[in-house]
Amino acid sequence: MPIKSYIAHPTEGRRNELIMKLKEFSSCNITPATNQEIVIVVTDTFSNEEDLALHEKLINLPELKHLTLVSGFSDEEIIN
Repeated sequence: MPIKSYIAHPTEGRRNELIMKLKEFSSCNITPATNQEIVIVVTDTFSNEEDLALHEKLINLPELKHLTLVSGFSDEEIIN
């Protein structure tokens, strides 16, 4: 299962909208920063295909200005 963490930078003035959209994704856990206009997003998917599909949906959100991958790993990396 791929697990990745991102920093999501919202489009100017659309942070709350971005938070609401991200909450709709069942494979995402989000934590809005309290001191910055960013959102921490952690994804947990069942396959690489699901991970790629989720990533594509995330980067196409109009409320999202930039998505930065902070960390990522999968079960295969841990086992090997």
